[in-house]
Parts: sequence; C-alpha cells; structure tokens
Amino acid sequence: MRRLGGVLTTAALCVAVASTAACSNTPPPPLVPKTEAPVITTTGPKVTEIVVGVDDVAGGYNPHALSAQSPITTALSSLLLPSPFRPGPDGAPQLDRNLMVSAKVTKADPFTVTYTIRKDASWSDSAPVAAEDFSYLWQRMRTEPGVVDPAGYRLINNVSAREGGKVVEVAFGKPFPGWRSLFANLLPAHLLKDAPGTWSNVLSTSFPATAGPFQVSSLDEQRGQVILERSDRYWEVPTTLDRVVIRGSTHRAMTDALSKGDNQAVLLRADASDVNLLKEIKGLTTKPVPRNEVVQVLLRPETEQLKDLKTRKAIIAALDRDALIASGTQSGPSAAYRADSYVIPPSRSGYQPTIQGNTLNPAAADQQLTEAGYAKNALTGNWEKAGKPLKLKIAAPEKVEPYVGLANRVKAQLAERGIDAEVVMPNAEDLFNKQLVEKDVDIAVVPRVDAGDSAAGLASLYGCAGNAPDGGTPSPQNPTGFCDPVIQTDIDAALNGKVLLSDALARIEPQIQAQAVALPLFQVVDLLGVLPTMVSGVDTGAPFAGVLSQAPEWRRLDK
Repeated sequence: MRRLGGVLTTAALCVAVASTAACSNTPPPPLVPKTEAPVITTTGPKVTEIVVGVDDVAGGYNPHALSAQSPITTALSSLLLPSPFRPGPDGAPQLDRNLMVSAKVTKADPFTVTYTIRKDASWSDSAPVAAEDFSYLWQRMRTEPGVVDPAGYRLINNVSAREGGKVVEVAFGKPFPGWRSLFANLLPAHLLKDAPGTWSNVLSTSFPATAGPFQVSSLDEQRGQVILERSDRYWEVPTTLDRVVIRGSTHRAMTDALSKGDNQAVLLRADASDVNLLKEIKGLTTKPVPRNEVVQVLLRPETEQLKDLKTRKAIIAALDRDALIASGTQSGPSAAYRADSYVIPPSRSGYQPTIQGNTLNPAAADQQLTEAGYAKNALTGNWEKAGKPLKLKIAAPEKVEPYVGLANRVKAQLAERGIDAEVVMPNAEDLFNKQLVEKDVDIAVVPRVDAGDSAAGLASLYGCAGNAPDGGTPSPQNPTGFCDPVIQTDIDAALNGKVLLSDALARIEPQIQAQAVALPLFQVVDLLGVLPTMVSGVDTGAPFAGVLSQAPEWRRLDK
C-alpha cells in the first residue's frame, strides 16, 4: 500500500522521550474488554467524500500507452494530469483556462502553434508546468511503440520555449488541423526524463507528481482502492469535496454497497444480468458511458501466414461477426454500439457505417483458401499447404475482458472451418510494445483507442511510417502491421487537412475492407449508476472525458 507521510512507531516514540519514566517504568494501560468498543473522539472537521465503485483499480496508469487503457486510467488522468484542451459537452476540444492563457496557430509556414501556460500552474512538488513537459511527451510519443495515436506527434519538427518555459512554440513539418488533440495529459518531465528505467515504467504503479484539483492520498492495488484528496497546491478554485474514493469490487459487492449507501455511484462493464441487478436498487439512475475504445480483430499482413490477401479474406469469411458481437456485449450497454466503421467510434460525431451485415460465409472461406493453395486434409479436416497445416497465433492482453473471451471465440469459430489456431495472452505491455511491433502474432483481439482526432487515429492505425531511405516501399509502424501506398495519399491528405475526413474515409474504408486487415466489433460502454438523493453532479461527463472528469464539481447531499 502506498501512502503519503510516515508512521512513528511506539519504539521510536519511547526513544524520543527516554528522559521521562513513562516508557520504561509506567505499566501499560488496562486492556479494554472485548465486549466494549473503544470510544473514538473526532475533533477535526467532518470529511466530505463520495465513493465510486469500479471493476478494477489495477495499474499501469499511463494514458498514452495502449497497454494501460482502462476506466481507472481515464479517471485518474482527468483529475491528476494537466491538459491544454479538454473535451467540451459536444466532444470538441475546449481550451482549459485552469491551465492555459491561450493556445493558437501563430504561423502558417512552418505551421506553428504557440501555447501560453498560466504562470501559477505547477506540479504538486512546486515545479512549474512548462515547455519541458510538452517536449518530453512529444519525444516519447513519436518514438515509443504501443502509444495512442502517435501520427500527429510525428508531424512535429521542434518544440521550443520562451519566458521561462511558460510560452511553448510547436513547429510542424506539415499543417495539422487536429493539433488541439495533442499534449493532453502532460507528464512531469522534470521527474521522468532522467529517471531510471524506460517508458514502460512511466506511471506504472503511481503518480510521482500531479497538477490538478486532486492529489493521490493512497493507491492500494491489492486492496483495490484509490483515495484522492483535495490538493492544497492547486492554484484554482478548490474542489467542493474533501475526498473521492475509487473502490474496485465485484458487481455483486458494488450493488450491495449501493443498497446500503456505502457507495454513492458505480461504473461497471455490465451485462444483461448486471443491468437487471441495478434495476432492483430503489432510486438508482443509470446511464451508458461509452469509452474511447472499440473492440476489433486485427489480421496482420506482416506475418508469414497472413501475408496473402486470399488467406486473410478466408479468415474474415470464416468468422461469425454477429456471434462475436453478441458474445462480447452479453446484451449489456455495448450491444447498442455496434461498430460498423474502421475509424470513427459509434458514439462520436461523424460516424458512418461502412460494414454491412454479417461476415460469415463458409463457401467463400473454402474458395479463398483453395485459391491460396490450401487443401483440406481428409483425416483431420484441417487446411494444409504442402503438407504443412495452416495454424494461426491469436493474441489478446492477459486478463483483460472482453478481449480474452473473444480471442477464444475466434479460435473456436476458426476451428469449425478447419483452421487451427492457438490463443496466447501476454501481458498488455509485451503485447503492444513488442509482439505487435514484430511479426509474431497473426491475429490480435485488441482495442482501437480514439484520442480525439479521427484523422490521426486513421493514420496511426492504417498509415505507413514513411518512405524507405532508398525510395522503396514504405514500411508499416502500426499495430495492424499494414501499409498500402495506394491509400497513403488519402490518409496524408486527411491528416494535413487537404481534404475533409469524411471524403477521405468514403474512399479509404472500402479499400481497408477489401484488404481484410481488420474486423471492428463494438464500442465498449460502461454503465454508470448514481444515487441522486445522496450526490449531485455525478454524470457521464463530456464524451470520452470519463465520469470522474467532473468530480471537482460533485457535491454530497446527505452530509
């Protein structure tokens, strides 16, 4: 358990007062009988807190790492890390004037954005929020594997500072209309840039410094509890609450705590039974909360087994997409957010369905495999080529649902069509930072994360890393392992604002579908339950900002 402050033991206290006779000669006080409860006298002010039940509080907590995406990461980063822009009520980025004086394009050539940070904005250790925080995040996002939407950061040529680091100039190599999506959740560079270890250690177990209305009082993964207290170093209006407690537990325990009033709100990934369970709680209001996370199945053309387009098409035709969606959503809130687009999540403005109907087509699967040179073994019923069976490696992040369950469903569906597969479950960090960078995984059941700018998301997931030094074929640098120079021009044009994203997607998405590299399933949607007689202000929050983003305005009504 991590806690601020220390504890003075009894032995140490005795040493400190050794000049008195109390420690060595005075007999201990009489024992209190077990039938009598000790009287606790409270002299301090009453603590006002709200307790929110969640599925899990386990780390890491780096909001920029694909391996760390979760509701708890979103919740903590929204309250503890500074961002120049935050999602407004409609999801569009709005300047956060608690941190910024201004942020605007100040030069067209080169495309330059100037950020002016408030002079009083500082980290919890009194270090200023400054240009080095922008520079550190830029350097990491453009070079580290397994990060969320790096395409926009890769357009930046330089980050420079003026006025003691409080004015930041960011120069781009090309125009980037989505620049407001960058530099969200800044990290304390002064503590991290020279710290031992690698990017994978950043916020893996705790927050070394914060810059928001709350600070971490206790972060105990084993007990499944995070306690946030009002930050005395916050330079703006203090929070109305003294404390927010985020408590991980089972769904049954959450509902019991709601019934007793021990929890005032819950946020859980619910199935149909959970929805019915919450309906039994008198006075509880519930609302769906879409995450910035779409469940997808990636077929990676970098691998030897799936480099052939016909084989990938056969895999898509062998999968029952409708059954996968039903299995993953379990008739919970996610069932209403079927993802029929390769780029934009169903809950975001601009979403247009591209995929029509189910994908299952056994006859087409058999035909494509035959054309790819495979034949069915009469004894085993499995597909082979030159006596070698077609066997695929399916990966999902360890212990992360619905991905593990769906990976096993994919394996079972392929087995029904005579395609052998194994499921591996590396920890999320290894999966995103190593295995999806190399050529080790054929199929990945992983999230597609939306960081705010859909054009950057398109380029990050399906774009090429850049031209080869010799002018040859571009190489992929994305989780899909996909790079198609034919659609790269449209991707670049959308990223640089030369064409409308909607126009670019109308051309790009059918080509992505034809290349059979991804199968979107559904957007992950949590269910928020609130007791309005006990609290006010607890709502879904701005799109993708997370429920706890509004915690500074929450109020406790029954205390």
